[in-house]
Amino acid sequence: MLSSRLTPFLAERCISSLRKSSSTSSFSSLSQIQPWLFIGLGNPGEKYQSTRHNVGFDMIDAFAQSQGIPLTTHYFKALFGEGVVDGVPVLLAKPQTYMNLSGESVGPLAAYYKLPLNRVLVAYDDMDLPCGVLRLQPKGGFGQHSGLKSVIYHFRKNREFCRLRIGIGRPPGQMDPKAFVLQKFNRTGRERIDSAVKEGVDILKMVATKGLTEAARLSNADQKYKHLRSDDLQD
Repeated sequence: MLSSRLTPFLAERCISSLRKSSSTSSFSSLSQIQPWLFIGLGNPGEKYQSTRHNVGFDMIDAFAQSQGIPLTTHYFKALFGEGVVDGVPVLLAKPQTYMNLSGESVGPLAAYYKLPLNRVLVAYDDMDLPCGVLRLQPKGGFGQHSGLKSVIYHFRKNREFCRLRIGIGRPPGQMDPKAFVLQKFNRTGRERIDSAVKEGVDILKMVATKGLTEAARLSNADQKYKHLRSDDLQD
């Protein structure tokens, strides 16, 4: 059931459209729709903009812009926005805690809105996917990702939340992965990520309107062989 805390949000966002349709059943139907919480992981501050570790932020920024949702409210240690996508309420968040402490924002935010974890989606950088390849999944572990590890910890170690993995490729040679993720992309890598972000916006729209299972079925097959090559893109 939709949290009572979200009722004012729904009323404010949807009242104009509901007035155009005087149907009581339309309002009743909308009020029963659970929201989605889309979260992008990254590090705050100009220093980290456009780095590999911040592609989760890039994804949420692009989606917010596409839907006209301002991310200007500071809420639960995050930049926060709320809107409606084809009648489905959507909450957007970019934790400002720094990556390693992302769960300090994400956990309380999901708890406040009383959201089941299958209505929470986290977008983040993934070294296990080639640069620019996306993968939508209903659950999973955290691998070497410190931000995802923090989120799982603050979800009481529950891993059954949705993920949009954004491939950034692997570090070259013996390069420290921690240094790799804090670097910016080269031109080709940036082009691939920018293209992936545009595709990701459409994927997030599908998640909101069609559900995760259908969105994953439609998107993962197309992504599977994208940028297939003998070696990952490196700087």
